[in-house]
Amino acid sequence: MDLFEKIHHPVENEPLASRMRPSSLDEIVGQNELIGPGKLLRRAIEADRLTSIILFGPSGCGKTTLAGVIASVTKRPFEKTSGVLANVAVLREIIKTAEMRRARTGCSTILFIDEIHRFNKSQQDVLLPFVENGVLTLIGATTHNPQFFINGPLISRSLVFELHPLTDEDIYLLLNRALKSSKGLGKYPVMAEDEALRHIASLSEGDARRALNALEIAVLTTPLNKNDGKIHIDKEVAASSVQKKMVVYDHDEDGHYDTISAFIKSLRGSDPNAAIYWLAKMLYAGEDPRFIARRMIIFASEDIGNADPRALDMAISGMLAVDFVGMPEVRIVLSHVATYLATAPKSNASYLAIEHAWHDVENNKILPVPQHLKNVKVRTDNENKEASAKYKYPHDYEGHVVEQKYVPTTEIYYQPTDQGYEDIIKKRIETWKKITSFSKEKTKNA
Repeated sequence: MDLFEKIHHPVENEPLASRMRPSSLDEIVGQNELIGPGKLLRRAIEADRLTSIILFGPSGCGKTTLAGVIASVTKRPFEKTSGVLANVAVLREIIKTAEMRRARTGCSTILFIDEIHRFNKSQQDVLLPFVENGVLTLIGATTHNPQFFINGPLISRSLVFELHPLTDEDIYLLLNRALKSSKGLGKYPVMAEDEALRHIASLSEGDARRALNALEIAVLTTPLNKNDGKIHIDKEVAASSVQKKMVVYDHDEDGHYDTISAFIKSLRGSDPNAAIYWLAKMLYAGEDPRFIARRMIIFASEDIGNADPRALDMAISGMLAVDFVGMPEVRIVLSHVATYLATAPKSNASYLAIEHAWHDVENNKILPVPQHLKNVKVRTDNENKEASAKYKYPHDYEGHVVEQKYVPTTEIYYQPTDQGYEDIIKKRIETWKKITSFSKEKTKNA
């Protein structure tokens, strides 16, 4: 019952993150898609009809907190262990106690296992029959995908809930709550600048524990101001408490848009050094690496296109790496992609082509599909014969190309440049023109 006890009786020398653990569902910040009013998990907890569950999400998103709140709300017996500390013998001892409790009171025991992905198959198998017969209600917490790290039979007996990183606003709210709470830092005469708290929140990367630890260090290590007897938490103190320099970078205003603009324009200008600097600034300031990766995917087609067709593959691979690896290591991958894009040959011909065609579709009369290009299966037999007779199959002709009308307009949308691989495409189109012109002239003279 140790976690249950801590929720109600925080000890002063506990870390702030532990003291501030919520004791009710309404006190939990974030995860509204799971425990908001009317949501499945909330209904199950409040009705005490909870089945075994696996909580899957990054560090500091509230997995342990939610397990503790479940214990508090349901008032069920609560046992806690860890995939790092427990072995089969420990599990069997917990199960023995739970069986005795079940026989005596008829109540099942909630067993919370932190880092359950560290259990091997044998350890997980020990739990199966007791989860099945209801002696144990399992709450497993893991930062790893349960589908890969937890046995299929255990997964099939549990509901899997994915928790997401807290937003900056969520963490900002928690920091303010900690400063005012009697079980937090309420007894200290703290004057914290709003910008300082938001700096801590933005650099916590969705991890509430990390943010609260930083705030506690800031408060406990900052001396009282001699003039007013207050503890002043300003930008400099906040930066030092998270061991990270303050960078002027607002995530939804000019700093955000100006920096990504400088990054893209540096890529377009083929300056890898400038691009890497702006990339480093964004990542250091806590920018979402997925946002940067998405912009590089767009850039690969808009500004490089067929000048280097591999650029799009590189950018998409970078986006996948963000999800597979995450910060801080993914910065290496993003640097790899950014330097490739910056030094690749450039062409915006594909971008100009779709812009031109889009304008025509939007502003001019919609062109009909030529009869010989229509789907022959949806028309009468006579129409099919007529269309088939008119359509020329390119593979039957020299160079696998033949002169015929594919769209009823003479507009030229795609005009390849002489940059990189696009120069080859340009020459190929010129060759096709010569072949079709020669064939057309030959047919005319025949």
